[in-house]
Amino acid sequence: MSKLGTLGARLYRGEVGYDFVGKRKIWYGISILITITAIVGLAVRGLTMGIEFEGGAVFTTPKTSISAQQAEKDAQAASGHDAIAQKLGDGTIRITIGGVDTGKSDQIKTQLAKDLKVDADTINADLVGPSWGQTIANKAWTGLIIFMVLVVIYLAIAFEWRMAVAALIALIHDLTITVGIYALVGFEVTPGTVIGLLTILGYSLYDTVVVFDGLKEGQKGITKQTRLTYSEMANKSLNGTLVRSINTTVVALLPVAGLLFIGGGVLGAGMLNDISLSLFVGLAAGAYSSIFIATPLVADLKETMPEMKALKKRVLAKRAAAAAKGETEEQQDAAPLDEDDDSETAGAVVGQRRQPSRNNRGKRR
Repeated sequence: MSKLGTLGARLYRGEVGYDFVGKRKIWYGISILITITAIVGLAVRGLTMGIEFEGGAVFTTPKTSISAQQAEKDAQAASGHDAIAQKLGDGTIRITIGGVDTGKSDQIKTQLAKDLKVDADTINADLVGPSWGQTIANKAWTGLIIFMVLVVIYLAIAFEWRMAVAALIALIHDLTITVGIYALVGFEVTPGTVIGLLTILGYSLYDTVVVFDGLKEGQKGITKQTRLTYSEMANKSLNGTLVRSINTTVVALLPVAGLLFIGGGVLGAGMLNDISLSLFVGLAAGAYSSIFIATPLVADLKETMPEMKALKKRVLAKRAAAAAKGETEEQQDAAPLDEDDDSETAGAVVGQRRQPSRNNRGKRR
């Protein structure tokens, strides 16, 4: 841990750095692979929508020794529909059955009481109509679209359109991965899931804006120097905020991991899985995208600008000239920076040569 702390301090002070932007093709490839896997999982398995979106019934039994697997089989036999049963921490069972109307729910409730050997009056039944669920789904999609539009408008005004585009791609990246993992795992999509998705998108955006703020400061007067290209400046700014991003992500993931693995997994509070899985996956994906996706994308978009192409050409020309003279990188950094010279050889001069001063003997002649 002490070595990790020392490394973090050196990253923060700029003593060391990692070329995230320079290796962006690797990160792009990893993201494309993960995204394709998520899309395939979504297409093959699909999302398991909760009754809040599809309509149906939720039956909660009293404490029983019957397993969730057996209760699920009994519910499917009684209803003729797919059912999902979860054993809760207090020994009760929560059974969700989609596509059930009021008349049939009473019949299912009576049959479940016989199969589970409990009194029918002790089974609690909650019904959700399909029209209400469709309304909730439409409002969720509307809220997500409005959120995306407002994000793009804000970033375009506060920063520039290139950063807005990069942030939007990163948000879509995070959303796709989270939804794909939901499909692969098979967890129900509930209103809690939607809340979790909107939360992690906001968190991802926050992390990205922190990095973009450093880029905005670093690009001031960048065309008036010849030491760094835009990509190198972006990488330097990213390294400066790396420790902060890692710390905030780890601190945010710890309580969410407690909800997911302890609350939902060990204690059996299945309803916690709805929001905790989306938060856990989304927070991790958001931290990844802000570091490995958003900033490299901005660098790629900025490097297409004529002034940035000219800057890169001047920087490479200066380095080639210095290499021909046998200068090391440290010697180049020690050279005075002429910010007002935009010529091809700006900043290539190491320093002015001083003429030797005349000694006192010349005055005595």
